[in-house]
Amino acid sequence: MTKYKALLAALLVSLGATPAVAPVASAVVPSAPAVTDTAAPADPKGAGTAASPTPEAALGRVAHPLRTTEPRSGPADLRPFGRMVGDARVVGLGEATHSSHEFFTAKHRVFRYLVEEKGFRAFALEAPWSTGLRLDAYLLHGEGDLERIMDEEFQGTYRWWNNAEYRDLFQWIRAYNVGHSRDPVRFVGDDSGFAGAELYDRVTAYAAAARPELAPRLAELYRGLRPSTDAGSYVDDYLSKPLDERKGFAERTGRAVDLLKQRPGPDADAHAWAVQHATAIHQTTTLYAFDWDDPESVPDLMLYRDRVMAENVTWWQRRTGARIALSAHNGHIALKTYIPGACPKVQGDFLREQLGDGYLSVGLTFGHGSFNAFDREGTIRRFTVGTAVPGTAEHTLDRVRYRDFMVDLRDAPATARAWLAAPHAVKNIGATYPGIADAPQVRLAKSYDVVIHLQRVEAARMLK
Repeated sequence: MTKYKALLAALLVSLGATPAVAPVASAVVPSAPAVTDTAAPADPKGAGTAASPTPEAALGRVAHPLRTTEPRSGPADLRPFGRMVGDARVVGLGEATHSSHEFFTAKHRVFRYLVEEKGFRAFALEAPWSTGLRLDAYLLHGEGDLERIMDEEFQGTYRWWNNAEYRDLFQWIRAYNVGHSRDPVRFVGDDSGFAGAELYDRVTAYAAAARPELAPRLAELYRGLRPSTDAGSYVDDYLSKPLDERKGFAERTGRAVDLLKQRPGPDADAHAWAVQHATAIHQTTTLYAFDWDDPESVPDLMLYRDRVMAENVTWWQRRTGARIALSAHNGHIALKTYIPGACPKVQGDFLREQLGDGYLSVGLTFGHGSFNAFDREGTIRRFTVGTAVPGTAEHTLDRVRYRDFMVDLRDAPATARAWLAAPHAVKNIGATYPGIADAPQVRLAKSYDVVIHLQRVEAARMLK
């Protein structure tokens, strides 16, 4: 594969493919961390003057302290966040890195609150639709072994989700569902990087039961596509096929979707789910029908991926009526793209279009600390970044009166609005570090409705 696929690995934050130019080593984090971004400590917090308050002083007046990120704590300090959520049907919860403990535990804690206090009933993750089906079956009915499911599903650069923090969240959801079997919490995988065997099996089983005359045709259209190996090997093998062959696969899976749409069965709900499963298969083959070796294809590829992630979340929300917490990178849940040249429009922008005020974007930022990521040789390492430097968004956020806090940017004082509307460098760390867009210029007020800022984070506890 070409060097350009390494660039895509950095851009496609959690896509299932692992470029050959960056072979993945075993998930061992070195004991000696690599240190970057070492900066002088931030200046003492400044309040400005009564006539001209600083942005941090103005934000401090409307910020609400976050007492802890640990999930088992009481909800009292999260109630202001509940008011920020209001009637939103989908809440996007971002992260500035893909593998920091406090980002995962903060989401866990917020999700518990949303379930118990706000009636949320689904957790969506930047993971394949078929992964969502397997985890959902475990969470609803205890089907399978959780750690085995995580090992098998969270491969390639999805491996960042194979961590102790998410295992803890899934165990909590399972325990909650045991006690609330009539009103359970569900799991949604909204991404398109892999289409597991269960998707093909569900589509063909539906056809055999509801429209048996379609079964032979579907079998022909899906011939050779149903995975029989692990996800990582399947995707690497798939991407090694000629582009014309991959385009042919996408054309076939598109015909399968059309066939199902044209011949509904007697059960409208079962038909809708079968069409969605077939659509998820087609999303994967379409994603890999782009020319991954051509820089010109990157904007279209990225646009497609974020659009279908939004469509999958919206489909689930409208089909089930469930309120959803959506977990993804800050760049995906944002209301506007950070890097329009490569990513013309992101998931959060699509969701705002589709749901209006029913979508709430929450960015999670941090001042300093550690995280796991691939280095440029493809080895997983623990990186540490120092205190935020002056001029960055985090430098100002670190100087707000609370150590960790949440703030509704929609209600920011006039004295903070100019700062929020101006571009500032932010940490934007994806699967690879250093990456191609680790410090984009971001206008916070245009990117998020709410920001949760943590002064310090530590690397997540990876299981493999």
